[in-house]
Amino acid sequence: MLRFRALFAILALLGTFAFMAVEADARGGRGGSMGSRGSRTFSAPPATATTPNAARPIERSMTQPGTAATAGRSAAAQPGGLFNRPGLMGGLVAGFLGAGLLGLLFGNGLLGGLGGLASILGLLLQVALVVIVGRLLWNWWQRRQQPAQAYAGAGSPRAGMEPQRDNLFLNAARSSAGPMGSGAAASQASVELASQDFDTFERLLEEIQTAYGKEDLAALRARLTPEMLSYFSEELSENASRGVVNQVSGVKLLQGDLAESWREGSTEYASVAMRYELVDSFVDRASGRVVEGDAAHPQEVREVWTCMRAQGGNWLLSAIQQA
Repeated sequence: MLRFRALFAILALLGTFAFMAVEADARGGRGGSMGSRGSRTFSAPPATATTPNAARPIERSMTQPGTAATAGRSAAAQPGGLFNRPGLMGGLVAGFLGAGLLGLLFGNGLLGGLGGLASILGLLLQVALVVIVGRLLWNWWQRRQQPAQAYAGAGSPRAGMEPQRDNLFLNAARSSAGPMGSGAAASQASVELASQDFDTFERLLEEIQTAYGKEDLAALRARLTPEMLSYFSEELSENASRGVVNQVSGVKLLQGDLAESWREGSTEYASVAMRYELVDSFVDRASGRVVEGDAAHPQEVREVWTCMRAQGGNWLLSAIQQA
């Protein structure tokens, strides 16, 4: 019985660590959700035909919750980690972990045999519970801080829709080189997008991922906000330290549509859902040997890319979200 409980405690510990681990990935952004979407940074973009599932919330951003910072503007990074969460969540973490540790040290004690194992198991279950409940509370708190979506004056999501705008997006899909189309939320767009804008989004997808695979910072700088450039540069530096190159090729858009577009002051934003494929692998710098990924077969990816521009300026990638 003692061996069984010890094995169960170890498995519980490994399961907790696996639950809290961050999935590693390659390509530009490494499969994470990062960047800034202005005042909508912490609100989910609408689902579309291309990304019917909800996009993953932004996990890394220079925009603080509750602020309307422009993408790429310098700002202090929000506090990270389980213990830095404000309010009720921080109290729950401290209370649960404190109770678990005190029970372990002063209740049954480290030398209490079965009692010690029971205390360890109880603490692990408490940690898992705190992670789950805390994440739900944190998401609820973020939603409370978000400004209301722009539905004023509309009796339904499609009320007041301009048929010509819908046709414009469909025409853009037919006239562009790729399958970029119109999403369910396009009727709510507050920024007029033309066919050349969709062409630009498709071109940015290919150029950014290709430049990332070539480690071409000059090309990335011309297509990313300073914030996104900092994240990509950090990833490339890590690759160099590991002695590998993240080779990316064969980028091809398979399907795309507009999730939402809006204006904040003189800055315009557009969130575009995209399903695309690419060949993605890590290669050893010295030998050229593939050490991770598949260099022969493409993989399919679904993401929401948010681009921003000053009025009359060029579109720049300001955020990526997994979908």
